[in-house]
Amino acid sequence: MSNQIAALRQKFRKKRLKISTFEQRQSENTILNLLRQYPEFEHSHKIGLYLNAFGEIFTDKIITYCFTRHKAVYLPMICNMNQHLVWVRITQQLYKNKRFSMHRLGMLEPMSSRGLHVSQLDLLIMPLLACDRLGTRIGMGGGFYDRTLASAPYKPYRLGLAHHFQLSNTLLTRNPWDQPIDGLITPSSSYRFKRHLGQ
Repeated sequence: MSNQIAALRQKFRKKRLKISTFEQRQSENTILNLLRQYPEFEHSHKIGLYLNAFGEIFTDKIITYCFTRHKAVYLPMICNMNQHLVWVRITQQLYKNKRFSMHRLGMLEPMSSRGLHVSQLDLLIMPLLACDRLGTRIGMGGGFYDRTLASAPYKPYRLGLAHHFQLSNTLLTRNPWDQPIDGLITPSSSYRFKRHLGQ
């Protein structure tokens, strides 16, 4: 990992953790309104989401909205054998009752012994630390999303959620293993990237 990426991670982690709950709730509401207008969201049935834990955009209202639209909600679980993510479907009742376990890295996971491969999802809504205007994504550094998405080049549609300041106007270094995203929603706008350009 380059010093530049390490410094960026540290900078964005600190900045993200300073966001107040009030600001988070405002961002969550605005992003949900933008998401509702996003065609890939409207046309997707199987949707992968995340449970916010480290200052990411809150997802509670998005998950609840998915249930009201009768969409199938899947949450990530780390497979200890290969350090990939698998996607476990949760019901509204399980979500309401918070039937989750705490992973050693500090985030909640669904309690299950199996899940779907990411390619079986229609839409994957992802957290990130930073993203540039070509769709290059920097995550928390564990590589879970990169390893998982490397085996699913065309499906699902990859949509990042981020705060305003996480969109970098400077192009980020994209390593061979980095998995770019197809779109990004921030509280101010939505963006689309040409991930498969030239492939």
